Amino acid sequence: MLGLEGYLHTTQVGKTLRHLIKIKASMINGCAYCVNMHTREARKDGETEQRIYLLSAWRETSLYTEEERAVLALTEEVTLIQNQVSNETYQNAERLFGPNLLAQLIMVIVTINAWNRIAIATELPLD
Repeated sequence: MLGLEGYLHTTQVGKTLRHLIKIKASMINGCAYCVNMHTREARKDGETEQRIYLLSAWRETSLYTEEERAVLALTEEVTLIQNQVSNETYQNAERLFGPNLLAQLIMVIVTINAWNRIAIATELPLD
């Protein structure tokens, strides 16, 4: 997992998108440890409190760019996946990011979901 995380930091996925993915997936999964860690990291990198607080209602606000909204939709669908990601969500993300960056974004989403499951299963305490 640490090797995969290290690789993801070398991809084209920028800090802001990485933070949004990690926070949103961790919120969906109910991983307090990861929400705490990733909101702290996001604030350190310049993310605003308002945008962090409004992640639970991102569709209802104009604070997020078109690219961020596409990533948040993709994060929700991959995190809550039942059968597939909707064609609309996937095609929109592919249009905005292209196939290579989209693959990298999906790997960021998959990785944080794995970390969430490890943290929840092992009952990691808040630091």
